[in-house]
Amino acid sequence: MSSKSKWEELEDWMDGQQLPKGFDIFRQSDWIENYVRSMMNKALPAVSSALNPASSNIVETKRYVILTYPLGESADLSDIRLVVKEDRVKLSGIAGKSDETIKLPKLVLPRSCHAEYDGAVLKIKLRKRPSSKRVHHATIHGL
Repeated sequence: MSSKSKWEELEDWMDGQQLPKGFDIFRQSDWIENYVRSMMNKALPAVSSALNPASSNIVETKRYVILTYPLGESADLSDIRLVVKEDRVKLSGIAGKSDETIKLPKLVLPRSCHAEYDGAVLKIKLRKRPSSKRVHHATIHGL
């Protein structure tokens, strides 16, 4: 019995396929994830609001992902914790609200986080993670 998940089996199968030019996009998991998310948003608007909370707003530029989150004027910044991972932002300690995790549309560099509070809105600016240009030339060994 195989210990691979269905997703791993699909990835292995896709690697072995000789797709025509232009179909390489199907090998990019980001594209597939965004496609599935857009289909879910169209089919189930309630799920859409759970994936992207209505209270936050995400804007994407060429180099940055900018997240704005309304905290209100009475927010105590000493209680609020901001944790940034390469694919999501977690806010906790907001008065009257439970912890909130916001999935980012692109991978970012967590250490590039610059957060500002203007008295009502928290603005989080994150630099996108550059795509890797590195390659590895593997050696093929005979049996």
